[in-house]
Amino acid sequence: MGNWWKKAVFYEIYMPSFCDGNGDGIGDFIGITSKLDYLSNLGIDGIWLTPFYQSPKVDNGYDISDYYSVDPDYGTMGDFENFLKEAHARNIKVIVDIVLNHTSSDHQWFQESKSSIDHPKRDWYIWKDPVDGKEPNNWESFMGGSAWKWDEATGQYYYHGFAEQQVDLNWTNPEVKKAMFDVMKFWLDKGVDGFRLDVINHLKVKDHYPNNPIDPNTNKQLHVNDKDQDGILDVIREISTLVHSYPDTFLVGEVGSEDLTVLKEYCGTNKMDVVFQFNLGSISTLDVNHIYQQLVDMEREYRDDQTPTLFFGSHDMSRFISRFAIPGYEEEVAKLMVTLMLTAKGVPFIYYGDEIGMRDLIIEDISKMKDVQGVIAYQLALQAGKEENEALVEANQHGRDSSRSPMQWASTNYFGFSEVEPWISLPDNDITVENQLDNAESMLTFYQKVIKLRKAIPALAIGRYETLQLDNKVMMYKRTDEHSTIIVYLNFNRDCTTISLDAACNVLLSSRRVSVVNNQVLEIELLPYEAIIFEEKRGRE
Repeated sequence: MGNWWKKAVFYEIYMPSFCDGNGDGIGDFIGITSKLDYLSNLGIDGIWLTPFYQSPKVDNGYDISDYYSVDPDYGTMGDFENFLKEAHARNIKVIVDIVLNHTSSDHQWFQESKSSIDHPKRDWYIWKDPVDGKEPNNWESFMGGSAWKWDEATGQYYYHGFAEQQVDLNWTNPEVKKAMFDVMKFWLDKGVDGFRLDVINHLKVKDHYPNNPIDPNTNKQLHVNDKDQDGILDVIREISTLVHSYPDTFLVGEVGSEDLTVLKEYCGTNKMDVVFQFNLGSISTLDVNHIYQQLVDMEREYRDDQTPTLFFGSHDMSRFISRFAIPGYEEEVAKLMVTLMLTAKGVPFIYYGDEIGMRDLIIEDISKMKDVQGVIAYQLALQAGKEENEALVEANQHGRDSSRSPMQWASTNYFGFSEVEPWISLPDNDITVENQLDNAESMLTFYQKVIKLRKAIPALAIGRYETLQLDNKVMMYKRTDEHSTIIVYLNFNRDCTTISLDAACNVLLSSRRVSVVNNQVLEIELLPYEAIIFEEKRGRE
């Protein structure tokens, strides 16, 4: 069972937006528990939960004020424990998000740290004197603006790589490491099946705090000294040892980089099991040449003990059905991409709502924007002299509310998410689980079919690539194991394209046809943006 995750299909739940079980407009553990049968029927093996710990929610829970308690918005510890028990009863693993890099400024540790320069916890965070009456260096926050916040009471700056209410811990202090390892032990002892490690490559910064260079071409800061520093991998190895001392556990890392050569350093033997492949997952447009090249690069760069991940959606990015939209072919393109995600080599992560084709939420009033990143972008745009309507465009571009709207379960006032107005705005459409459950051509039905096929044919989950090629915007890969050979064709053309197969094949599934004559096909015409999965005639033994 140690490598169960290699065959698993994961599903990310953004805590406040999945299902409201207690009628306050915010998703919670009672709500999630009530939908476990839905996830089981979809074919989900593992759930990734975004943070549910006590938090003032400046960054929607990624600013943790108490690692040992469940935020009341999401329920009680008993609700969490019941959810975990019910998930495990359905053979669904639970991976929880943990933020080791920073705490909320409301956390008791930081309150003690800032109380006095002489407090024993002062060194738990990164405090620096002014340099020439200004910030210690030029480091910028990853959310915009300076990464340093002046504290009048003690006459020093503290470092925050993200929002000023997300204060970076000082991981050179062994007491900090022990405290955070104790947090991980607490949740592992509760029975969680592993962690998603948030911004883990930001765990340490360059200890003599040199300025970051500026890119002369873009005039933007290059984050050279405030991430990917020496010593981070040593900590990750220790985290891996701890987590994997518990049976059947899994570690996935968020490494803030789109550079495969950086990403691959963080996963493999004695490190994290996988990292999120932002080199592929965060692409902004439908570019088959780029997608293909990333698959080729991952196959070339990754060693046998390394496994890539496959995802195109998360709580930090626009929904891919909106991002990759080709007018008139939105759902066709989405089905094409999910076929890739569930049949190419790697561990797939589905983002809640993508399985029904939920679209981006556009915020039309800045007072309704919930994401701190969007609000900061709005304020910076105004400071730069832009008009309010221009600043709102910037806020929507940089903000992350777009993919955080409530899950659309049913055709009711609040989409069956809640009986009261939800915490975040609702989109204006009729895309729901209810409308798709019994529809043979729906997005949801297609997801179910591909996942079912992936589970039935091991080659689709763990098979090696025998072929991986791109020709005239048609991607093809052949995956094989001792039992079967599966061939996947993905047509990224707006036109029909005829393909010829080397051997007689059976059609297992098409993204654009409910049924295909299941005989020995040697040639077939692919429809625009169609994916077809074939099995070579030798079949499974």
